[in-house]
Amino acid sequence: MLIPLPGQPVGVPWPGATWPEAPVPPGVALEPLLGAAFDPEGPLATTYAVVVVHRGWVVADRYGGALPHFDRAPEPVEPETPLLSWSMAKSMLHAVVGMLVAEGRLDLDAPVPVAAWSGDEDPRCRITLAQLLAMRDGLVWAEDYVDAGVSDVIEMLFGRGREDVAGFAADRALAAPPGTRFNYSSGTSNLISGLVREVLGGRERYERLLVERLFGPIGMRSARASFDAAGTWVASSYVHATARDFARFGLLYLRDGIWAGRRVLPEGWVDRARTWQSTDPDGGKGYGEHWWVTGDDHGTFWANGYEGQSILVCPALDLVVVRLGRTDAEHYPELAAWRAALVEQFVRAVP
Repeated sequence: MLIPLPGQPVGVPWPGATWPEAPVPPGVALEPLLGAAFDPEGPLATTYAVVVVHRGWVVADRYGGALPHFDRAPEPVEPETPLLSWSMAKSMLHAVVGMLVAEGRLDLDAPVPVAAWSGDEDPRCRITLAQLLAMRDGLVWAEDYVDAGVSDVIEMLFGRGREDVAGFAADRALAAPPGTRFNYSSGTSNLISGLVREVLGGRERYERLLVERLFGPIGMRSARASFDAAGTWVASSYVHATARDFARFGLLYLRDGIWAGRRVLPEGWVDRARTWQSTDPDGGKGYGEHWWVTGDDHGTFWANGYEGQSILVCPALDLVVVRLGRTDAEHYPELAAWRAALVEQFVRAVP
């Protein structure tokens, strides 16, 4: 049973051009956890930003480190520095799909119209949008960020697939019957993004939708999505935004898709994202629809990205936590433990 999503507390202003701040609640000890996050000798390695939003208020944010550049000196990270989402963009794609499903422009349960899968003899023609959102499409995909020799995602983002990421993903064969297997895939997200591009009629309209219907209404003024040469948003990986703007997106999902009294996402769409549908065989994490699910007592779910980017949403505690940085995969368990420890601190919050 899903824990109810909290509404904006009475008397708490919605974020506008600035985000109202409040002290850390009594009983919550954040300083040791923030210190651990920004300890360059610790297991989390490099943390660029942490933003904590409790009951609608920013109660903590901290910045550190510097972004490396090939052509100039490292850039110190500050509150207005745009940072890369990596796979947190997948969760933003989920929001876009919800808008189009609500309008009847996409059908969750119908086979997806991918031109490369023409003909009734192609078993891929049975894959539905709901199966793509849940990463249960059955397509062959190697989500490997280390070994370029076996990695489909590296080839898609940086190799021969980079100019048409949706076309590259559509070229994958079927490895299992659709709906029978979970396999996390950046190719799957870009397949969906290609479908969105087709429905909307090209890059210009796609970009306009993002700005006018998602980023704009919630005040994500810094957000910039990257598109490939075919006009597809590379929604597997590429949105740049400030840490507070990523927190705005987390607050949108915490508030059940409502922002300042306006419904941005259709009713029930956030519940689809946070309902545990699959268990990742690599580590046992839960997955809903383009969001991960912890299965803890607080109903926590989170957007996750390469090297430890995360937007954590905790309904029972009315909490959003953003962490951006660079943590090696071998230390992901320590990062997960850090997030869990921060959540548990708010169990102790005195009203």
